[in-house]
Amino acid sequence: MTNDFAADVLICGAGAAGLTLALELARRGVSFRLIDRLEAPFHGSRGKGIQPRTQEIFEDLGVLDKAVAAGGMYPRQRTYRDDGSYTDTDMAEIIQPTPAEPYHLALMVPQYVTERILRARLTELGGRVEFSHELKGFEQDRDGVTARIGHPEHEEIVRVRWLIGADGGKSFVRRSLGISFAGKTLDARAIVADIMLSGLSCEVAHRFARGGDMSRQVWIGPLAGTDLFQIQGPVANDTQVDLSAHGLSAFLADRTGRSDIIVHSVQWASDYEMNARLADSYQLGRIFLIGDAAHVHPPTGGQGLNTGVQDAYNLGWKLAAVARGAPDRLLCSYEAERRPVAEAMLGLSTRLLEALKVGEMRRGREVRQLNIGYPLSPLSLDCTAARSQLPAGERAPDAPLRGAGGQVVRLFSLFKGPHWTLLAFEAEQQAFEPREFLHIHRIGPCGELSDEWGYFKDAYAMNPGDYILIRPDGYVGAIFAADRTNEIEMYLMEVGLPPIKGDCQ
Repeated sequence: MTNDFAADVLICGAGAAGLTLALELARRGVSFRLIDRLEAPFHGSRGKGIQPRTQEIFEDLGVLDKAVAAGGMYPRQRTYRDDGSYTDTDMAEIIQPTPAEPYHLALMVPQYVTERILRARLTELGGRVEFSHELKGFEQDRDGVTARIGHPEHEEIVRVRWLIGADGGKSFVRRSLGISFAGKTLDARAIVADIMLSGLSCEVAHRFARGGDMSRQVWIGPLAGTDLFQIQGPVANDTQVDLSAHGLSAFLADRTGRSDIIVHSVQWASDYEMNARLADSYQLGRIFLIGDAAHVHPPTGGQGLNTGVQDAYNLGWKLAAVARGAPDRLLCSYEAERRPVAEAMLGLSTRLLEALKVGEMRRGREVRQLNIGYPLSPLSLDCTAARSQLPAGERAPDAPLRGAGGQVVRLFSLFKGPHWTLLAFEAEQQAFEPREFLHIHRIGPCGELSDEWGYFKDAYAMNPGDYILIRPDGYVGAIFAADRTNEIEMYLMEVGLPPIKGDCQ
C-alpha cells in the first residue's frame, strides 16, 4: 500500500465541528481536505446558542467579535396567559462576567451564520470546503486510510493519515465502522422553522401554552442579527404538520388562539424526532468521530453544536502534535476526555426536556460548559506537594495582568494561538530549553508580568516558585514545583514538545 498521502487529514462533513477542526489544523500547518456531500452550505438554524465556553474558543480562533456582531444576546421571554395577559422573564439565570470568566451568557447566532463566519476564517488561513464531494467508502491499514470520494463528474481515491467523521447523526463513517450508537428515540417530536412573520414584537421571545397544555405549547423568538423568527413546538407522534407558510400560519393560530400572526415565508423548516444517543467508541484505528456523528442531544440544553465544536478543539491540537512527531498514544486521550463530557450532556439535555414538558425549564450554569474539565485524563499531571485549588485538567481561568511596559494583558491573550503556555509564578530565573509551540511567561516582581490586582492569585492559588502548564485548548495540563522539572521535561516530550538543542531560555 502506497503512503503518498494527498493530505494528513480528511474531514467528512463541513458543519460547525468539521469547520472548527479544519481551522485548528490550518493554523498549525497540517494539511487536510474538508468535504461535504451538500451542494451548498446548510441554511437553517438547528443550533443557535453559543455557550460561554465556546465563546472562549471562538476568541482563540479569531471569530468571536464577528459572531457577536452578527448575532446578539437571547431576548427576554414573554409567556402569555389565556386571557391575553403575560409575564416577561429572563430565559436563563443572569450572572455578571468576572475576570476569571469573561463570558457568562449564551450568545444567539443562527447556525448558518456561525458556519459562514467559520468558513470565512478558514479562507483567511488558506483552507476551503469542497462541496458536492461525498465519501463513498474507505479502508484503513496500519499507516493510513484510503478513501473513495464521489464528485458530480467522477470518483477519486485519496490516501490520508487520518479520517474524521463529522458527518452528523446519520454518519456514514460511524455506520461503516460498525460502531454502535446506543441510546433511544425520546418520546418527543417537534417542529422547528426559520420564518418571516408579522403580528409579534421582535423585542422579546413569545411562548404560548393555551389552557396550560404543555404538549401544545409553541415558542416564537426573533433570530438575532436577522429579520427572521424561529418557531419551535412539540407535535404528536401521529401528526403531520404542513411546513409551508400557509400551514405554519394555521399551526400558530391553533397554538396561540390568535389570527393576527401571519407567516409570510419559510427559509428553512424541519419536522423531527428527538434522540439521545452516544457512540460506543470515538476512535477506531486512524478514524475518529466528532460532533453529531459521536453524540446527538435533544435541543433543550443548547449543547449539541457547542459539544461538537469542543470535540474538534480537543482533537485538532492532538492530531497536529502527532503529525509533528508526538507519540500516537496522545490521540487515545481524545475519547478518554470527550466521551464522558457528551455522556453528561446527554443526561442534562434529557432532564431539561422533561422540565420543558411541564413548563419548568430554566437553564442555569450547568449549560454554560465552563465547569467541563479532564481531571482524570492521562494528560493531567499534578507535581506539587499540596493539592492545588485549580487541579490539573481544569479549565484555565482568565485574569488581567500588568505588563512590564505598562499595558494591561489578559491571560487569554497570552494563551491565544496554537501553542502551549508555561506560567512561572514568583519563580527564580529558571533555564528551560526553548521549544517550538511553547511560550514561557514569568509573573511576579522579577517577571515581565505582575499580578497588580491579585486576580491571578485568586484564580490559580499558586505557591511562589510553582509552574503551571496550559494546554493549547485552554486546560491545565500540569502543575509542578520548582524541584520537579524532570517530570515536566518528560511531560513535554510526551505531548510532542522536544527541546531545540544548542540554545537556552
